[in-house]
Amino acid sequence: MADNDEKKTVTREKAFELPEASFSDLLGRQSVRATFRLSERAIDALSIVAGHLGIKKKSLFDHLMDDAGTLHTIAQNLSNLKIHNHPRIQKTFVLSRRTLNALEQISRTFDTPRDALVEYSIQRLENIIRAERDKHELRKSLVGEVEAQVLRARDLLGRARELLGDDDPVCRCLERNLASGAQTLDDIGLILEKGRVIEDF
Repeated sequence: MADNDEKKTVTREKAFELPEASFSDLLGRQSVRATFRLSERAIDALSIVAGHLGIKKKSLFDHLMDDAGTLHTIAQNLSNLKIHNHPRIQKTFVLSRRTLNALEQISRTFDTPRDALVEYSIQRLENIIRAERDKHELRKSLVGEVEAQVLRARDLLGRARELLGDDDPVCRCLERNLASGAQTLDDIGLILEKGRVIEDF
């Protein structure tokens, strides 16, 4: 009976095997530092999107550079173009070793400057920034309506106090409504303040 139990245990273990961790995959996820010469606009775009959307720069950088198809397209188009000498700034980024290796491989394959690959990859963020800037303007257009609602709630509370007295339960309800509206207005103000960084990009 004991032998049968042992055989069943062995059978179950073989039926449920987990894939082994890959050393090379783990190594590729190591964080490394790399310095690139980029335009100030590209550096700003990366910072704005990371800050505005709450994404770590490393994650955003890896996301952009992990798109091998896009990197190949950029490299193929740049190989026949003269790279303009716009002012460049040395900037060090934290990225995964795998991302850095992919960049260097494509750079060697197409004989394309690594900095140019990064520069043009980051340019893809500009569509996101433009879309967020449009939404930011729409948010600003709604603030006046929210402010008007808060003012109406304040006036209503004042009239209710005159009619019913401060301790009336309806007045307490209106006080909570006013406090909620004021808090909402403050929260919207923080959102708009955070979005100011994209106004002049």
